[in-house]
Amino acid sequence: MSRWTKDQMAALVARDIHDGAVVNLGIGLPTLVANHLGGDKEVMLHSENGVIGMGPAPAAGEEDYDLINAGKQPVTLRPGGVFFHHADSFAMMRGGHIDICVLGAFQVAANGDLANWHTGAAEAIPAVGGAMDLATGAKATWVMMEHTTKAGEPKLVGRCSCPLTGLACVRRVYTDLAVLEVTPAGLHVREMAPGLEFAALQARTGVPLVR
Repeated sequence: MSRWTKDQMAALVARDIHDGAVVNLGIGLPTLVANHLGGDKEVMLHSENGVIGMGPAPAAGEEDYDLINAGKQPVTLRPGGVFFHHADSFAMMRGGHIDICVLGAFQVAANGDLANWHTGAAEAIPAVGGAMDLATGAKATWVMMEHTTKAGEPKLVGRCSCPLTGLACVRRVYTDLAVLEVTPAGLHVREMAPGLEFAALQARTGVPLVR
């Protein structure tokens, strides 16, 4: 079955970010978006550990581990990029100064509920970080995730079974199969991976989709 690669997913997200946006990229898949920004748009990348103005990932051998994002991954800094206290960084998040946050997720409900900090399993390690602050404080919350779990279970569901991060906060979801918009009528399919049939997408989704 046709699927987008992780980099293709990241390129789709980068394509849809508007010029001049201040954007926070969550840990995991969303960090790849930084490698697909630039050229015709100026986007300011923010990280909750206190940096704004990040660039793409450094080339192999050029990593500086004094320059990292919130996921402890080495990053680069664009001209004009700055460091500041993490309390100021969280004030930016909570104060509505982030235009878009792109987060990973374990589950997203049809109404936009987000679960991304804990699977609920007894052996799982919770990792909330700044996700709750971003999900409620950013002007728009987008999710970038695989469409199903490794076991093939849908991650787009009617109601999240994992502990919630935020209520009705997700506006858009990018998966390896489709780009979907959260609407009052349900999850609207904006775009599908090339060659993918709608029936195949619906079969891997836990709620009815809107075309």
